[in-house]
Amino acid sequence: MTDSDHASTNGSRPEPVLDVGELVEEVSESDTGRGGGRSFERKVLTRVALLCITAVSLYLLAPSLLQVFSSWTQLKTLNPYWIVLALLFETASYVSLWALQRVALRTRSWFAVATSQLSAGAAGSVIPGGGAAAAAVQFGILVQSGVPAANVASGLTATLAATTGALFLIPVVGVVAAIGGTAAPRGLRDVAYVGVGAFVLLAVIALVAFAWNEPLRVVGRGVRTAAGWIKQGRRVTDLPERLIRQRDQIRAAFTEHPFVAFFATIGKWAFDYLALVCILAALGLRPQPALVLLAYGAAQLLSLIPATPGGLGFVEAGLVGLLALAGVNPGDAAVATLGYRLVSYWLPLPIGLIAYVLAKRHRWSVAQAA
Repeated sequence: MTDSDHASTNGSRPEPVLDVGELVEEVSESDTGRGGGRSFERKVLTRVALLCITAVSLYLLAPSLLQVFSSWTQLKTLNPYWIVLALLFETASYVSLWALQRVALRTRSWFAVATSQLSAGAAGSVIPGGGAAAAAVQFGILVQSGVPAANVASGLTATLAATTGALFLIPVVGVVAAIGGTAAPRGLRDVAYVGVGAFVLLAVIALVAFAWNEPLRVVGRGVRTAAGWIKQGRRVTDLPERLIRQRDQIRAAFTEHPFVAFFATIGKWAFDYLALVCILAALGLRPQPALVLLAYGAAQLLSLIPATPGGLGFVEAGLVGLLALAGVNPGDAAVATLGYRLVSYWLPLPIGLIAYVLAKRHRWSVAQAA
């Protein structure tokens, strides 16, 4: 793959947001203890703290996890036709995310986007506090695949903002869909209130960021000042103007393909929700779709909690209880939760490993051909 395979913002290769060589050198020095003893100690302490938080969280959530996993023997009662359909919908959810990232990254390569996202998703699902690790994995694969570093930084930020905004909109859609049907239980209504508030907040932030330059400059200066306190200011000296450049790149990318970006963002969550509906149907359950949508939205919000990888434990405990509020028998809710998490969380882990190997082999083949 060559640079001509990727479009850049201004027709030329953008300035990198991050000097990857410099970063690798700094990490190498800190890991070997040369010139970075304090940095190395800080990283070790941070990782130990994350492991402790994960261990405590999983210990507290163990009863809920055991309830869900103990229902594995009942998976054989699931209708296989609905399971196949659930897998197809989950695949469509991933394809929608890849389509969104292709637009945001301004690249035509499905292979680079798919393998990097699957690899990053697997890393983020097994590493405590894995959001940063997932971003680093995808950043590295995309840059080595030929996508300009500036496009990667702005594109991944745009993708995260778009999917998070759509996620907070799910409870709102659920409430609207429930009008005229069974009244939503209080627990699910509370989720809708949180979703409305968060969505409005994100919408205001996005509007301000895209309409004016000065708010971005203020944020950039604030981050630069804070970075100076920990002696990292030199890496963000141009952050205010860099944020504006990235904002312009995001705006340009989405305005080029607005319909693809919109429907891909919606499809990422809609198809995943339909996978859950199929799992419920595989058990012969037909709860009110609007209430299931509210329960689904709340469970996805729980997955954002960084205490455990991929929200492990929080999602299981939350989804079982929320499906029960939606009218599903608690026992069936546990089986449905396990089936859904197998499709959406556990199955992508080995696929992510395969994607990582494929990405490495592709880079090796390109290097050999060069």
